[in-house]
Amino acid sequence: MSEGEFARIARLRRLFGEPPADVAASVPVGIGDDAAVLRLAGAAESLVWTVDAQVQGRHFVVGKMGWADIAFRAYTAAASDLAAMGATPFCALASWILPADLDEEAFDELARGSREAADLVGAPLVGGNLSAGGEISLSTTLLGRTDRPMLRSGGRAGDALWMAGPAGLAAIGLRGVLEGRGDLPPECDRAFRRPTARIAEGLRARGVATAAIDVSDGLAQDVGHLAQDSGRGFLLHESAVLAAGGDALLQGAQLLGAEPLDLALYGGEDYALVVASAEPIDGFLRIGELTDGAGLSREEPRGRLRRADGSVCLLVARGFDHFRV
Repeated sequence: MSEGEFARIARLRRLFGEPPADVAASVPVGIGDDAAVLRLAGAAESLVWTVDAQVQGRHFVVGKMGWADIAFRAYTAAASDLAAMGATPFCALASWILPADLDEEAFDELARGSREAADLVGAPLVGGNLSAGGEISLSTTLLGRTDRPMLRSGGRAGDALWMAGPAGLAAIGLRGVLEGRGDLPPECDRAFRRPTARIAEGLRARGVATAAIDVSDGLAQDVGHLAQDSGRGFLLHESAVLAAGGDALLQGAQLLGAEPLDLALYGGEDYALVVASAEPIDGFLRIGELTDGAGLSREEPRGRLRRADGSVCLLVARGFDHFRV
């Protein structure tokens, strides 16, 4: 069996090693966070550089959703990394691998969806690459600017965990798309087809939050990454996590015969924003706190869940992994 996605990221960090001194001086944040940070001599702001790929059969199924929605999601997934870093979007590049026989109507719909997302994010598409291939892949590179980048590391024991946006709705929306259902809450369909890159929330958190991450692979797993990189444990509150999803989470889960808490903790692709902060932040709901992680190895469980009845149980930080089925 191959290693998982995050083990492979760690392997890449080892194989590439530290960059040359002249590069390292200008790149304080490299492999492993939501984006790379480039600090240019004499510049008042750092550049934040990220890339995300959406691949046919892994992120979307052709024929189950419109081309514009596919491209919109691809652009938004990359933009969400800028939100997690507290960066203002600047511009973007796109690299698309498409079937040679894709018709012009479908191509124009892809362009329209990407343009709609770019307009909402505030980062125009300024170039890229087109190539023909057997499997559709939409890669988006985004550049942003910030004077105070937020990182996954830096969270302190006792900091509250705050979330902007719901968790679990996109997982319900995905089921609706794959099964062709029209009875699920419309908020869930929008959460999957047209997710929000929470740029404004990221900018509000910048300078206040001690650590941040966006929720792309599942709330439990992504908060686990933040806690691990900060050298902490974490405790999530069941009632608050469910409250963030609202009635749409509860209704959608009931219609699917699923547990709403499982969808919220492990569903992924909501692109909510989670930050650690000692202070409340406008637009964020408190969902837990960081705890002392002294003595924990990288392999040991870091998460706990406070159930609605007040009991506390171990929380397995699992979620989406590109190299696990």
